[in-house]
Amino acid sequence: ARMGRTLVELFYDVISPYSWLAFEALCRYRHIWNIELRFRPAFLGGIMQQTGNKPPAMLPKRGEYMLKDMKRMAKYYQVPLRMSPDAFQHIMGTSSLTAMRFITAIDMTNPQYLEALSREFWMRFWSQHEDISQPENILAIARQAGLSAELSQKALEMTSSPPVKDRLKDTTTEALKYGAFGMPAVVAHYDGKPHLFFGSDRLELLGSIIGESTSFHHLGFMLS
Repeated sequence: ARMGRTLVELFYDVISPYSWLAFEALCRYRHIWNIELRFRPAFLGGIMQQTGNKPPAMLPKRGEYMLKDMKRMAKYYQVPLRMSPDAFQHIMGTSSLTAMRFITAIDMTNPQYLEALSREFWMRFWSQHEDISQPENILAIARQAGLSAELSQKALEMTSSPPVKDRLKDTTTEALKYGAFGMPAVVAHYDGKPHLFFGSDRLELLGSIIGESTSFHHLGFMLS
């Protein structure tokens, strides 16, 4: 480990497209900045409910803007995120609870798969527009991410167990304690205190606060 690495926590939910952008960008910065990146799977539904936040598309103008913004951001970050015109119905009609419990179960038992698994969920939902809420789809996603059938099955069974449910609840509560009201919530622990950044477009600001410089175009932005 490098000396004095700054801990950066990423609270995310795979139903959140901006979370995917932040995830990929931070994965790339991890090799350039002196940070320890920690993935914190949490439940966006819980955060929205607890803070009284509303999905962006509830405001039609904001929804229109978000479709364009996503297109630009996906191109800029070189992430294969595709917003379909009915993306918002797609989000509203999907619960990410089982998916996030499944990801949490893997985080608790086989964390080495956490990054690949999370990415695969985003790929399925935001690139291929497939369902991520059904058990058979979750198992297929896990296989694609390199998990054995046995491990995937075990994690799926764990999604209804109290330890997994509690862990996801606790992580979500922790994000709320840091002041999160949506996703992604990025928390940098610097100078003895936590600094919360909301969204995927605050990474240059995050860098400047922790004393790291950002130059997106020198990153050789490829999907890792």
